Amino acid sequence: MAGYQLSNSPLESPSFPRRAVRTSQPAQSLKRGLSTRHIRFIALGSAIGTGLFYGSAGAIQMAGPAVLLAYLIGGAVVFMVMRALGEMAVRNPVSGSFGSYASTYVGRFAGFATGWTYTFEMFVVALADVTAFGVYMGFWFPNVERWIWILAVVFFIAAVNLLSVKVFGELEFWFSLIKVVAIIAMIAGGVLVIVFGLGNQSEDAAGISNLFAHDGFMPQGIWGVLMSFTIVMFAFGGTEVIGITAGEAQNPRKVIPQAINSVPVRILLFYVLTLGVIMSIQPWNTINGEESPFVSIFSSIGLTSAAHVLNFIVITAALSAINADIFGAGRMIHGMARIGQAPQVFTKTTANGVPWVTSLSMIGALLIGVLLNIWFEDQIFFLIAALATFATVVVWFMILISHIAMKRRIMRDNLEPSAFPVPLWPLGSYIAVAFMVFVIIMIGIVPQTRSALLTGIAWVALLAICYWCFVRGKPIPAGGSDEYDGVQPQRDSVAAQDARS
Repeated sequence: MAGYQLSNSPLESPSFPRRAVRTSQPAQSLKRGLSTRHIRFIALGSAIGTGLFYGSAGAIQMAGPAVLLAYLIGGAVVFMVMRALGEMAVRNPVSGSFGSYASTYVGRFAGFATGWTYTFEMFVVALADVTAFGVYMGFWFPNVERWIWILAVVFFIAAVNLLSVKVFGELEFWFSLIKVVAIIAMIAGGVLVIVFGLGNQSEDAAGISNLFAHDGFMPQGIWGVLMSFTIVMFAFGGTEVIGITAGEAQNPRKVIPQAINSVPVRILLFYVLTLGVIMSIQPWNTINGEESPFVSIFSSIGLTSAAHVLNFIVITAALSAINADIFGAGRMIHGMARIGQAPQVFTKTTANGVPWVTSLSMIGALLIGVLLNIWFEDQIFFLIAALATFATVVVWFMILISHIAMKRRIMRDNLEPSAFPVPLWPLGSYIAVAFMVFVIIMIGIVPQTRSALLTGIAWVALLAICYWCFVRGKPIPAGGSDEYDGVQPQRDSVAAQDARS
């Protein structure tokens, strides 16, 4: 039966008066079901995954204790990226997020490439995580085939994502809470070992002096630190999901700035402090990557079940990452479909506002990808991380370029300033852009990751062909728009905006 719904264009501010549109279909809009609590913990947990628990060992091998500098520098740049995304998200909290912003401020191909590259990033990362989940479960159940666990987790996460965004937010809240508590417990245990000498330790095993012993603080020189950025930036991947949540946040003007402003604290706590404690307990040159460096803290305080505790934590991290990957990719494709950059079937949503076609498509892709990963596991697993790094940095680069273009439009058209402006403008933004270019160059220089750059270039070329054949020159579907002036949220009072949110 035909009825009326409020149009919620992916590029239309919720604070701007909406128009009634007659429709004969069910509502194709997402629903704002993520509370402040959900988004805060999604932000907290977004940077805690297998990249931290296991990837940190590779970064330590490359740079030694100086890897802490790499995490500090990389974290500062990521914060600038998140602030740029936050400024755009607060002005226009939409489901397409940075894909839609790139379409508007840079061009339709930029938005098309950004959205699909982010989707590719989420697929690649989820592929690594579901495979890792099978490996983790094999620790407890060695006689069960890995593919059984992989199949089970894919269908479990699919069911969660198809229920409602509130269920996703609630599950992600508990996953993140477990990870955060685990990190804090690790730090507390490590401090006890360093200060009070708890546990059985070998000679000179614990102490801040370990950060400067064993060939010094920067044993591999500046080149080792530069090389480590190819792994460090992979660990930060996923933080941009904060921008994706803006389209379904109950009060985006309030919660998005709070979540983004917590990024520096998360980086200092989860990366710099945690890895500093680990390398103080265990000399960096004994961290060989065969065992997670996080095991050392539990082992040092005499916890005999350290391996089991760690296995539970990394399983939680993997589940959280897969959950967020499917959520982020699904919402991005939904937003792209609204503006004609993906097939229109992806605009379909359930009665609860869940884009079910996009979620099921992601699940189907994972099932195919898992088979490939099992067949060619030894050949492609390292490449997966490198590909994810390339895709992540490209997405961040486009976020920064879109933000710079938006700021120029604000100045050119004399629009009202943003409510959540990026700091250190414009110098900070241009430094962040230069850093992204540097990381992409490093991916090509480092022999182990060079193939990822070549694959990434081929991916961009494929996107250009697809855009030329299927998107270029075609009109934007009714109800979608890729143009807005970025000032609509400022036209009403803050109180009115918050009331509507």
